Amino acid sequence: MALHKGPAKHEARPMSVNPFFGEANPVGGMTEAPPTHRLPDAPLPPTTAYQLVHDELMLDGNARLNLATFVTTWMEPQAGVLMSECRDKNMIDKDEYPRTAELERRCVAMLADLWNAPDPSAVIGCSTTGSSEACMLAGMALKRRWAARNTDRYPGARPNLIMGINVQVCWEKFCNFWEVEARLVPMEGDRYHLDPQAAAELCDENTIGVVGVLGSTFDGSYEPIAELCAALDALQERTGLDIPVHVDGASGAMVAPFLDEDLAWDFRLPRVASINTSGHKYGLVYPGVGWALWRDKEALPEELVFRVNYLGGDMPTFALNFSRPGAQVVAQYYTFLRLGREGYRAVQQSTRDVAMSLAARVEALGDFKLLTRGDQLPVFAFTIADHVSSYDVFDVSRRLREGGWLVPAYTFPPKREDLSVLRVVCRNGFSHDLADLFVEDLTRLLPDLRRQPHPLTHDKEAATGFHH
Repeated sequence: MALHKGPAKHEARPMSVNPFFGEANPVGGMTEAPPTHRLPDAPLPPTTAYQLVHDELMLDGNARLNLATFVTTWMEPQAGVLMSECRDKNMIDKDEYPRTAELERRCVAMLADLWNAPDPSAVIGCSTTGSSEACMLAGMALKRRWAARNTDRYPGARPNLIMGINVQVCWEKFCNFWEVEARLVPMEGDRYHLDPQAAAELCDENTIGVVGVLGSTFDGSYEPIAELCAALDALQERTGLDIPVHVDGASGAMVAPFLDEDLAWDFRLPRVASINTSGHKYGLVYPGVGWALWRDKEALPEELVFRVNYLGGDMPTFALNFSRPGAQVVAQYYTFLRLGREGYRAVQQSTRDVAMSLAARVEALGDFKLLTRGDQLPVFAFTIADHVSSYDVFDVSRRLREGGWLVPAYTFPPKREDLSVLRVVCRNGFSHDLADLFVEDLTRLLPDLRRQPHPLTHDKEAATGFHH
């Protein structure tokens, strides 16, 4: 979450209220417009309050045209109705809302089966507010397992976690908050994610685990989880170090099971101890819901688990957040029930088809060079072709925003700071028709961009953000 602070000086200008926002009497109760940074002295009619908030939020733009976010921006109306019916149910109150808790349990069981757990009944899992919380929980479990195996040296020894420099920022937060050294495998050449052998070489007796990302947010590519596990197997044979793997499948864990069934990345690999995913990304649910699953009780230390009474029995819980609505969990179960394996396969295949087709059309324009083609995650990244010097990716992002398209432009991390790219995320609801409109707008911008004397975006940090 972003941190906000109040303004240094409260704005003197009140909000402007149209008299027609009033109820029966257009000017009733309109003697004073409400302030913006302190509570108003008196109540407003509900229609007035709604319209004021609604009008300001119009400036956020159309979420369906946001090609930066992985988060779901469209669901069926029936899902919206179910969510509305469940938004007042507190997910943490398992004993008070037992059917909501049962739907959560079923979702965990479905994911354990989907991710090829050798014994789905042994898998332990929970819903979260998203993958960030799920990653925090997984990291805590890795650290506690390591600490239990190293009681003679911890807390004197400092634990470390191995991951590629391309990981989502939540992993940096985990290492900061839980005092773990982050050992990052840098990018090299045309490799934009973790190298298995380099990761293994960074491991030592203080390594709590290695994070493999199934679907890098930088370019949409899968990290080679099977090769990573093989490198760690070889390390154990040489040194005796038994390093577990956590798979950050925020996006890919809801794509690969349907489109890349033969790809070994999940609990089929014995070294994979835990997996997380975002239900609100390619799980096709509105934000925010995520999932974290552990192979068995050995992977999740008992001391991290809290227990509540549930229908006269024992319900273990593991969470950073407590009170949150049950709506998203219910929506996830609805979507699992609604689509099934074949439905998910059809949706994800359609999304990948759009991504691959759009990537090819962008490449055909001649001004751009593809880094990825949308054939893993339905995501592709591209940069400016070598012969183009009049504009850069930041100019393209800025000009596309004029048409309502949000396409992030950003620079890669060390050791590829020389590479600046644009990234397009294709989601359910971003159709071939919308892709046609995107290509038309991009094509229309190119003559102006080509006539520029040089790139015009001066403050590239402010030009666009890359946050997820």
